[in-house]
Amino acid sequence: MHGLHLIAELHDCHCAPQLLADASELRALCLQICSVPGLTPVGEVFHQFGSASSPAGATGAVVLAESHLAIHTWPELAAVTLDLYVCNFSQDNSAAARLAFEQLLAAFSPDRVVRREVMRG
Repeated sequence: MHGLHLIAELHDCHCAPQLLADASELRALCLQICSVPGLTPVGEVFHQFGSASSPAGATGAVVLAESHLAIHTWPELAAVTLDLYVCNFSQDNSAAARLAFEQLLAAFSPDRVVRREVMRG
């Protein structure tokens, strides 16, 4: 059960507005980023809040063979929460997790980030 849990709150994001509002845009970004070597998507679910004509944020999860990525957006606050956990059972996946996390931070371009790293197990 050893692993790395990366958690962050992103404030005042300067990304394209649709990335915060549109579940399909959020899904595409998450799946692209989770394709980095060392992470293996095995399932996913994303939910659109609001409506197609008036989106109000999104939430999503990518289940990884190594564990998971969960993400939630608040377009009205230009805010995002991230939760990326990787297990290190057969190999150390920490570098892949950190790379994916940094790519997510870059994509959302926040002014302020509150982040935590938790070594588990």
